[in-house]
Amino acid sequence: MNNQKNKRTILEKLFPKQLPTIEAIEKRYPPRKLKEGAMVTRIAPSPTGFMHIGGIYTALISERLAHQTDGVFYLRIEDTDKKREVEGASNLIASALKSYNINTDEGQTTSGTEIGSYGPYKQSKRTEIYQAYAKLLVEKGLAYPCFSSNEELEEIHKIQAVRGIKPGYYQQWAKWRDKSDQEILIALDGKREFVIRFKSCGNINNKIFVNDIVLGGRELPENDQDMVIIKSDGLPTYHMAHIIDDHLMRTTHVIRGNEWFSSLPLHLQLFRTMGWQAPKYGHIFPIQKIENSSKRKLSKRKDPEANVAYYTEQGYPEDAVIEYLLNLANSNFENWRKANPDKNNREFLLTQKKLSGSSGPLFDFDKLNDTSKGIIARYSAEEVYEKALSWTNKYDPELAKTMKKDADYTKKILNIERNSGTGGRKDIAKWFDVRTEIEYFFDQNFNITKDTAVHLLSNIDSATIKTVVDSFIKSYNEKDSKEEWFEKIKKISKTHDYAENMKIFKENPERYKGNITDIARIFRVLLTGKIQTPDLYSIMQTMGKDRVLSRLSLLI
Repeated sequence: MNNQKNKRTILEKLFPKQLPTIEAIEKRYPPRKLKEGAMVTRIAPSPTGFMHIGGIYTALISERLAHQTDGVFYLRIEDTDKKREVEGASNLIASALKSYNINTDEGQTTSGTEIGSYGPYKQSKRTEIYQAYAKLLVEKGLAYPCFSSNEELEEIHKIQAVRGIKPGYYQQWAKWRDKSDQEILIALDGKREFVIRFKSCGNINNKIFVNDIVLGGRELPENDQDMVIIKSDGLPTYHMAHIIDDHLMRTTHVIRGNEWFSSLPLHLQLFRTMGWQAPKYGHIFPIQKIENSSKRKLSKRKDPEANVAYYTEQGYPEDAVIEYLLNLANSNFENWRKANPDKNNREFLLTQKKLSGSSGPLFDFDKLNDTSKGIIARYSAEEVYEKALSWTNKYDPELAKTMKKDADYTKKILNIERNSGTGGRKDIAKWFDVRTEIEYFFDQNFNITKDTAVHLLSNIDSATIKTVVDSFIKSYNEKDSKEEWFEKIKKISKTHDYAENMKIFKENPERYKGNITDIARIFRVLLTGKIQTPDLYSIMQTMGKDRVLSRLSLLI
């Protein structure tokens, strides 16, 4: 009788607050009514003030898998580590998902409110739920209070290191695992700080087989660690919180970083102990980069591209980043896009089998830029103008002012070599590039010097440059068709001993000073200050006769 009384007293002291019953909790979170095969997935970041591109990558995979099966994708905020939490970070996470069109069905919204029937979706607001289940485990002898101090834990670790044995709190090293009720009561009465530990029944020498949806079948050692499930502040650890939440929120599939793979035996053990069916796990490798001929994962301290904010600041369109990440997730996306240039990328079927399970996807700026150029090439001039203006308003207000002052002229500039297909100009990878690609069209930004022109045209003598320009000015008619304009360029080339095309030049290079591209370069440099630009005829048509003649005469 005293033994029963002691156990009740211990439970009352460990959990002094009135907690909901397990029956009431389970009733509050009933199984979801979804069609067979529908996935329930989630993204569950910590609000530490930094949204990693890897978080967007994981969220994208999870969201697509759920919505492709008519399932549910939700956002859960794992904010039980109050020391690392940054104010406002939860809204930042919700905003990042929304801006990248990763649609959440439940969880926190950008306004800070929540939607969905399985909340609260912030773990800090679910403390009583975790404690109710922890209390049940203690009551059943499957968990226990541990009063070991940090100094005692460090001492245990030192001894294990000296002896060369596995570190941790387990078996004979778990000092409070088999303490009597009386010893526990004495510690509680002494107001000693404690945590709640799970009492593992595992044996490290046993193996368990897991079928990871990304990594495939693997063998892992059984968990024998008595891990902390409730911290001294009353909040749960990740291990405890996520298995309870995934059970109650009826999660069917968990996509997460492979750094958690070694913890899988513990998590499966916890699910089994609670009598619940575990979700299917898929552990993906982190996005990596090459440094000094070796791979390493993107670091938020070393790599600006690790931060989602970087892509916004540089002006990468969100759909370009998403398409790049889709290609990292499933390498066949690139071929799908080539075969379906006009389709929404949501029509691409992301598959679990093609998720990289052998090594991490490599981050490649060249590939990202090519992807982004292809995306922007499919925009209309009006779309490019609006999107670029939205970016410049915040990040380049001087250029924004110029663009707004003469919007029609700016749109004509952006319309050069642009169409609705995939063959449009591909010189803009991000909105940061817009200044370089359009500023020379505006007289206040065009400031080429004679020295610069001479340097860029160093293969042509100044006398030839002058006579070529004079000839062009005399014959120039802005109403000429492109064919008529080109014939005049060819005629000028022949007159000055330059081959009218590359074929003729290659057949007899010794007969000519150069070829028609050298002549065209004269006009390109004098008009734009560049040696590479979009179509020269279109540039002249856009600039207009007065600007063309003024610039050609400027340095001659």
